[in-house]
Amino acid sequence: MADEITRLDATGLRCPLPVLRTRKALKSVSSGALIEILATDPAAPADFEAFCKETDHSFVSIAEDDGVYRIIVRKKASG
Repeated sequence: MADEITRLDATGLRCPLPVLRTRKALKSVSSGALIEILATDPAAPADFEAFCKETDHSFVSIAEDDGVYRIIVRKKASG
């Protein structure tokens, strides 16, 4: 079974909006689901690493292409 992936476009948004929108999106997905965030804020990589450490979600990967960051976060398992 393929992982469930929710995509969130946060391009053009500045800190803290990409993280806040991701936090809201995480509430609507099941445990273990992936969220792919597209962000242009240069602070996004560090913001998401800190967010994942604070919330126990998993920081899966990050890639950058022409100023757009593609960040993958896995929602923590419940329980």
